[in-house]
Amino acid sequence: MEAMPEFMGYDRAIVTFSPDGRLFQVEYAREAVKRGTTSLGLIYRDGVVFAAMRPLEELAIPNTGSDKIHQIDDNLGTAISGFLADGRVLVDAARVKAQVYRLTYDEVLNVTGVVKDISDRMQLFTQYGGVRPFGVALLVGGVDEKGPQLFEVDPSSAFYSWKAQAIGKGFAEAIKILKKEWKEGLGEEEAIKIALTALKAGEKGIKPMEIELSVIDGKGFRKYAGEEGVKFIKKYM
Repeated sequence: MEAMPEFMGYDRAIVTFSPDGRLFQVEYAREAVKRGTTSLGLIYRDGVVFAAMRPLEELAIPNTGSDKIHQIDDNLGTAISGFLADGRVLVDAARVKAQVYRLTYDEVLNVTGVVKDISDRMQLFTQYGGVRPFGVALLVGGVDEKGPQLFEVDPSSAFYSWKAQAIGKGFAEAIKILKKEWKEGLGEEEAIKIALTALKAGEKGIKPMEIELSVIDGKGFRKYAGEEGVKFIKKYM
């Protein structure tokens, strides 16, 4: 009789730990993120830049649910990789949190606040039977009283603060560029160039139409994508 894999039975429910302390469903969710197209973010002197690849099929209509970069509030945004539908649910919840905070306190939610809300929601889906973890990782960034900030939230619900980070299948090559080029006090144009260079390293042969780019600073959230964003993006490629 063929021997059963040693993990057999420990990956059938999110509430079951393996003998060596692993949650296989969370690890599978991380693999889903690694299969997604590359998204990245970096902070610069005045704000945060996000860049992501959104592959377009020849007959596909852009901007119909496949966005990788999303606005949460005027001062907050996120770039995702993995299952886009899972990411959309988390983004919608974060937007509600941001608007409730505005109505309650008459000020914008800070970056840490929205990161904790997203991670708390994701953590619930690692504790109860009959659910699965969110198969998505998010880079969440923005500007608040502490200045520009960037966080990564992974499928386990853990979050980490970064100066620059990449997620998705091309993250290894993209991070090499970010480590080499990022420095303190970057200007906006330098940051955009670095972001696009890193994205091209992670996604070979990427076309301007397949790029989403966003800048968040004291002026708010600005996004460049599709036909309207191509001219702007080409200036930096």
